[in-house]
Amino acid sequence: DPDSGDNGLLLYSLVNHQTNEFDIDEKTGQIFTVSVAGKAGTFYLEVQAADQGTRRLTTRTAVNVTVDSSSSSNTVVVVLTQKINVVERNMAEVKRVLEDKLGWNVYIVDISSNEFDRRARSSTDVTHVKIIAFDEAHQEVPAEHVKRKLREQKSNIEVELEKVFSASVTAAIGEAPAASASPELVAAIVLGVVLACTFIAFLVYLLLAVRRKRKHGQQVKKRAEVIEGIDNPWATDKNGSLKSLEKLEHNEN
Repeated sequence: DPDSGDNGLLLYSLVNHQTNEFDIDEKTGQIFTVSVAGKAGTFYLEVQAADQGTRRLTTRTAVNVTVDSSSSSNTVVVVLTQKINVVERNMAEVKRVLEDKLGWNVYIVDISSNEFDRRARSSTDVTHVKIIAFDEAHQEVPAEHVKRKLREQKSNIEVELEKVFSASVTAAIGEAPAASASPELVAAIVLGVVLACTFIAFLVYLLLAVRRKRKHGQQVKKRAEVIEGIDNPWATDKNGSLKSLEKLEHNEN
């Protein structure tokens, strides 16, 4: 607020403090969680900003906060015998059917299949829909309760989903498919292996080069000693003996 004094001081608040899950910093307007453990879904908040002038001015805005419980232990996987791209196009209707038959709010965490390439997305007839059910208080419904309700309502759910997809469909409880390594991860692993092999090869090359250099140095030193003995008959070795005499004695023997 460009105004000066109290007219430029803004205070933020949650209108009617609608939930116990969130609160707001009245000076910065930052929204933070208070208690969302075991809860999931979208929370609809209304935030008010007001200046502190004599004639107080206020404005309000809606803020939607989605709590993702993808790591929750209460996730349940519903396996649908439909192509993943078809399920994605009709996700809103699938959610509606599940909520209607289960009697709880349903939060869709993830949609996946056993294959992830573009061709498989339209050829694989099995789609895994990972969901979390939560009650009106946004408390997670235990996974076992959700599974039991899915078994009880299986036929009713399939009838409604057939209307959505205009085709026969089976809804079963399953396990999430193991995620395959992404191309980026595979590339990173391959690059790491190549770099490691290159580094090892470089070390081997250095070791061989050092050994070759040492061997060459020893050969040069021996040649120098021989040449020195020939050019200087009176040269002495490291013990102080005349090399020429040693050679003479060797020849006489």
